[in-house]
Amino acid sequence: MQTLAYQTGLSITVAQLPPGTGRWNRIEHRLFAFITRNPRGKPLSTHQVIIQLIASATAAKGLTVQCRLDENPYDKGIKVADAEMAKLNIKPADVHGEWNDTIKSRKPEHRCG
Repeated sequence: MQTLAYQTGLSITVAQLPPGTGRWNRIEHRLFAFITRNPRGKPLSTHQVIIQLIASATAAKGLTVQCRLDENPYDKGIKVADAEMAKLNIKPADVHGEWNDTIKSRKPEHRCG
């Protein structure tokens, strides 16, 4: 993300919900209320069954849901070295800096010589 900020000249803010607040997220709460109405006793035996269940959620006001399985592998437990972190131009965001960070663009240092 730091490279993207450099290339575009943009600041990128990464916003995260604090622990335990997902239930207060209006969109998430409203979406899952409709998803959980659909099982009707059907066993959640495969990813495909779950995807079809989620994608079939609808509401009278026009809610439609798109869903797909992310099959990309993701490494766990990656540690970022202190030297790498020091290279980042990352600061707490103006709003809820205890949870959110802003990666600011800066011009790469020029070397003489």
